[in-house]
Amino acid sequence: MNLEALEVGQEVGSRIFSFTRDSLVKYAGASGDFNPIHYRDDFAKSVGLEGVLAHGMLTMGAAVQVAVDWVGDSGKVIDYGVRFTKPVYVPLEGSAEVTVIGKIGAIDLENRTVRVDLTASCAEVAVLGKAQAVVKL
Repeated sequence: MNLEALEVGQEVGSRIFSFTRDSLVKYAGASGDFNPIHYRDDFAKSVGLEGVLAHGMLTMGAAVQVAVDWVGDSGKVIDYGVRFTKPVYVPLEGSAEVTVIGKIGAIDLENRTVRVDLTASCAEVAVLGKAQAVVKL
């Protein structure tokens, strides 16, 4: 990839992820996170939530996929971090749609790295803040 041809602000990709209650069950099994806020509406509401919410790490892991798709190799992601700003509520029927857009935030020609800034939103509400992946090219 030609670093000199890249520009800060350039969009590198976007994707919509659909989270269903089935997605949450599968993720819980893979991660071992069986907190009832991820599958029981009554429990989630009893602790002050609007309902069942997606695992934060599921949302985080989905969002970085935009950078991985762009660079073509997950091993090229050398740093990644996010702040969780809002929960992704997953309805009993249907799905929660999380839209992720990746844009170049910084280019380091000397180290051949690019910072990809990711915006992730659900129902037009930002669910991740300062989501940034640094990739080595």
